[in-house]
Amino acid sequence: MKVRLANKRDVATDICEFELVSVDGSALPAFTAGAHIDVHVADGLVRQYSLCNAPGETHRYCLGVLRDPASRGGSEGMHALTVGTTLEISAPRNHFPLDEQAQHSILLAGGIGVTPILCMAEALSARNASFEVHYCTREPARTAFRERFARDDLAAKTRLYFDSDGERADLDAILAQPSGSKHLYVCGPAGFIEAVLARAEAAQWPEGNVHREYFAAPAQADTGGDTPFQVKLHSSGRVIDVKAGETIVAALAAQGVEVQMSCEQGVCGTCLTRVIDGTPDHRDVYLTDDERAANDQILPCCSRSKSAVLVLDL
Repeated sequence: MKVRLANKRDVATDICEFELVSVDGSALPAFTAGAHIDVHVADGLVRQYSLCNAPGETHRYCLGVLRDPASRGGSEGMHALTVGTTLEISAPRNHFPLDEQAQHSILLAGGIGVTPILCMAEALSARNASFEVHYCTREPARTAFRERFARDDLAAKTRLYFDSDGERADLDAILAQPSGSKHLYVCGPAGFIEAVLARAEAAQWPEGNVHREYFAAPAQADTGGDTPFQVKLHSSGRVIDVKAGETIVAALAAQGVEVQMSCEQGVCGTCLTRVIDGTPDHRDVYLTDDERAANDQILPCCSRSKSAVLVLDL
């Protein structure tokens, strides 16, 4: 759908908030806390950004974007946009939703990972739910949306931590009392998420109560041992070779078989495909451990096969 950049403002060092509205003034599709949209930043360049305005707002979508010189071009492209620019976006999708049955929610944000966490906090506050926010950044100047967390409805439930002040969140204390009615949500840099997940596992949190969303995949392990395999298309029986060092989607595309994808890192879930037969070699950060163990779906943008032949629902 087409939207217009109605406003753009700095909310912290290297972080801008972008306000998008429909080009004709009509209502935008509704969304829930934790949702994201795909933004077509430039020709062939599509990136996912979490919505950070209050759920239920349909007159606008707000995004918070960190300018990252080490990124693959999306953040630099977004920061170069000027007010009035028309963009193509997707409808909101939510792979990081709040659990409606939770009696208490712990929200952990690292850096720009605050965008879905802020949306979640506002949704929980609006329904008078029990929750707490722990927001970790390098320094106050790099802490986006501080004014929103300082509002009366969020201030008492929010704790800020600044590396520059020597403050670190005590994860062991925060996660010390897991229960079936508590849910944990974490978003931020890969290292931050991995640290939280490790502490949650050590504290014996139920896996189904731990929710995470990555913005980029962690560094991959050495792929020197990768070997060729074949992908069989279930609909036609066609078999396509996948070379060592080649992704499944690249091999398919070379043979004229297109799979919808976006992030190319196993983060967004756009290319999720059902596995009919064979054992995937999961290398994504989208599926949970239980979903990986089931071996009935794969992110072909990054994952490979442990079997000589992998049959996909394509």
